[in-house]
Amino acid sequence: MARAVRLSTRQGWMVVAGAFGVMFATFGAAYSFSVFFTSLQQTFGASRGEVSLIFSIAIPLYYVVGAMSGPIADRFGSRLTCLSGVAIGGAGLIFAAHADALWQVYLGFGLGMGLGIGFSFVPSLAAVQRWFVRRRGLASGIAVSGIGLGTLVVPPIATELISSLGWRNAWIVLGLFIILFGGIAALFTDNSPERRGASADGGIIGPHAAGGPSTVEGFGLREAVTSRAFVLLYLALVVIWIGASIPFVHLVPYAEDYGLTHGTAVVIFGLIGVGSLAGRFALGGLADRLGRRKLLIAMFVGLALAQLWWLASIAAWQLALFALVFGACYGGFVALYPSITVDYFGPRNASGILGLLYTGGAAGSFVGPKLAGDLFDRFGSYAVSIGIGAASALIAVILMTLASKPISAKS
Repeated sequence: MARAVRLSTRQGWMVVAGAFGVMFATFGAAYSFSVFFTSLQQTFGASRGEVSLIFSIAIPLYYVVGAMSGPIADRFGSRLTCLSGVAIGGAGLIFAAHADALWQVYLGFGLGMGLGIGFSFVPSLAAVQRWFVRRRGLASGIAVSGIGLGTLVVPPIATELISSLGWRNAWIVLGLFIILFGGIAALFTDNSPERRGASADGGIIGPHAAGGPSTVEGFGLREAVTSRAFVLLYLALVVIWIGASIPFVHLVPYAEDYGLTHGTAVVIFGLIGVGSLAGRFALGGLADRLGRRKLLIAMFVGLALAQLWWLASIAAWQLALFALVFGACYGGFVALYPSITVDYFGPRNASGILGLLYTGGAAGSFVGPKLAGDLFDRFGSYAVSIGIGAASALIAVILMTLASKPISAKS
């Protein structure tokens, strides 16, 4: 019995490790986009709005496709779904590297990376929710910290690759990395502990397990999406992503506009990853004790304050402080959302519900980067778009305050 419990616990943490690796590879490559911004502008003679559209296509697809990949993973398993995702994402990046026109980059990076992450992010993250209850916030925080570490590590590597190989070959290297490293990590994802004779938090199912076979509880998809809690969680994601998506495209160009070197700007951008790691690790476990909903509201407040600080930031130290605080709050809310979703609706249809919920993020993230690029092209400044992002975060605070407390966990 004790050996079976240890094995079940180990399997759960291997699923966390697999999700971590998938997110490290895919999001690390995707969030290095800002490093390629200037090269793409110069190669294709494009405006900031036109280049921003590449990322504005990719991010919404993460979440729109998640609405499909979640139910697919619930039916066919997260491993196959994630393997498909990393293959599509890596191939898309390699295709974009051979582009002769900007529309081909829209297809390769925008569509390819969007589909790739869409088929790997939600299934891998939802799989973690099925293996944990008491430590769900901690497990989710560790899994999504792969995004933070990828944001910290991959952009500087991409910068060196661009310097030595050119931006096209840099994308080929990153595409192969997604396929190989991400593919290996995807093999460890598993969204069915019951099939392995296990249950959440190291429990086991079988003739000698106390209580016998367990039934996975939770809302049906229709019941969940028609609830007031779902609507408020959904709208909060829409508005928070308007501002949260802007720095991933425009922070490096913003820093360069104020006279900082490209290398310094990339280092500052990497601090988003540092803050994100801290937010995902520290806040995930803290939320299990203090209440996930309350801490989510605090993260939204922090994002609003960080963006107000960004409005007045022109020096390197000011932008570095913004990147750290923004990263921590961004990482915190991304880590908390899957767990809060299961708190409200249960684990039975976690992939499907989370996938549908994340389409709200698609709408906001489509608006943010492209809007910021277009407003810069018109006014020569990011001030209006940053102000819109701060206001959107405050609206998200109001929406989550109106949401009722989840009944399955601390709020």
